[in-house]
Amino acid sequence: MSAHYDVVIVGGGIAGLSLASALAGKCSVALVEAEQTLAYHTSARSARQLIPSYGPPVVQELTVRTLELIAGQDAGRPEPVLSPRSFLLIGDEATVRAQASGHMRRITHAEALDLCPALVPDSFAAAGLDTGSFACNAPVLLEDHRRRAEAGGVDIITGARVHSAQRLGSGWELGAGQEGFQAAVVVNAAGAWADELAVLSGVEKVQLQPYRRTAAIVDVEHPLPEICPMVAAADDSFYFRRDGEQVLISPSEHEPSGPEDAQPHPGDIERLVARLNTLTTLGIRGVRTSWTGLRTEAADGVPVVGFDAEAPGFFWLAGQGGYGFQTSSGIAELAAGLILAGQEPGPASRTAEALAATRWSIRR
Repeated sequence: MSAHYDVVIVGGGIAGLSLASALAGKCSVALVEAEQTLAYHTSARSARQLIPSYGPPVVQELTVRTLELIAGQDAGRPEPVLSPRSFLLIGDEATVRAQASGHMRRITHAEALDLCPALVPDSFAAAGLDTGSFACNAPVLLEDHRRRAEAGGVDIITGARVHSAQRLGSGWELGAGQEGFQAAVVVNAAGAWADELAVLSGVEKVQLQPYRRTAAIVDVEHPLPEICPMVAAADDSFYFRRDGEQVLISPSEHEPSGPEDAQPHPGDIERLVARLNTLTTLGIRGVRTSWTGLRTEAADGVPVVGFDAEAPGFFWLAGQGGYGFQTSSGIAELAAGLILAGQEPGPASRTAEALAATRWSIRR
């Protein structure tokens, strides 16, 4: 026997959980997750920084909205999700100028050194600062979405990998783990596995590509001051930020991968440690832990959110790339509105059109 729902969300990362929270109490919802725990893959491996100046214009717009929504709920939380942490971009003059956006202002070399005294003065020529950036307590946000979803009647089932999916009359029938589900709408929030779920469902994939991103927590001789911004190279070759008395570092690699439980490649962190020990005075002396996540992107680098062009009731919520947390609440708000409006909503907003699964720029 299959359980009946209005919506079944496939994927229990930040995308699926935030949508479940947004839909809770407005329709019947089930969320199914292949792993035994929620947010096991990319959502558990985030840099935990929300940066309004990061990403294309529609992503920046969604980031600002996400910050508004999270901040509005923080007053009612025992532990806030957001805490101020600026974002400092460094590099040569031309690259910083090209990367700086409307949310970032140029600052002098001396100002950058004051903000992050660990930087070696001749390691960069120019800098930009985003003071609207925030540190994100990802576990608190994920748990808050889970709690709100379940309080609103959402059924969350873990250890339930989807193994079958087909159109059935006016809806969908899914097999996940030992359970069966019927729903009018299936939401593909499967992250790096989103295209695989589409193929399983008989839906044309949108050519999503997962990319590796490795990070590590390292011990240092000279901890960063509490007010130090997150620091990133304008050429996307590294970033680092304070993590208590330790420092989080990343080589910011963008290496294609298949969907998998990604692990660090030998040597990646060690090479970055050697480089940062020449560019900074951190004095990195050991790696405490390291991990790799997958950032899944569409061809145009913009998330894919909306109903499929050919498969009624199949809703894409994928391709968030490195913007998952920072756009999550804004995208969930948009996606919930589209789903509740149905397959034939009124005129699409500019944001909905930019993210739509029907846009030509993702069909390569």
